[in-house]
Amino acid sequence: MTAPRRMGTENSKTRLLLLDVTERLMLREGYAAVGVRRVAREAEVAPALVLYYFRTLDDLFLAVLRRRGDEELERVVRRLDGPQPIHALWQIASHPGNALTTEFTALANHRKAIRAELAARAERYREAQLEALTRRLADTGVELPPEVTPAVLLMLTNALGRILMMENTMGMTARHAEALEFVERFLQRYEGAPADS
Repeated sequence: MTAPRRMGTENSKTRLLLLDVTERLMLREGYAAVGVRRVAREAEVAPALVLYYFRTLDDLFLAVLRRRGDEELERVVRRLDGPQPIHALWQIASHPGNALTTEFTALANHRKAIRAELAARAERYREAQLEALTRRLADTGVELPPEVTPAVLLMLTNALGRILMMENTMGMTARHAEALEFVERFLQRYEGAPADS
């Protein structure tokens, strides 16, 4: 019987560097640019050291996903807990910083472990968003039309924000101005001008 393989510690500087390098490569060149040798070269370490911290490339991807996912969920819940939750939801949904999520979504098409983790995290993320949004709408007294439940508002906002962001990335902007005007009117009607303006 062989002894279990040693793994590097979760909070070592080298492990964190490997996560940072992987994330940077994903954002700059896409997930396909990430490989054990490439990450090692960029981090100026031996490929064996990458495998010391992460048994497989999927383990490396999962570690990046988990680290950023946890941070993002905390940030989003804090933002939705402010005085203008609908404004916050729109800013979160339409933020171009969601590029890493887009890379993980593309990667999930090819890797079962990534797909399962991403789906589970997305479900938790959505439920946490819905809980925070529902609570803040009740606290602030915002009354939406009856057919626009907090869940519907969440889904529509996330979908529209994501579509606009992806299309902008491709250089497509047809009819974006009309959609953005609608969003601005909706935000103004239910929450007034943004508090930070």
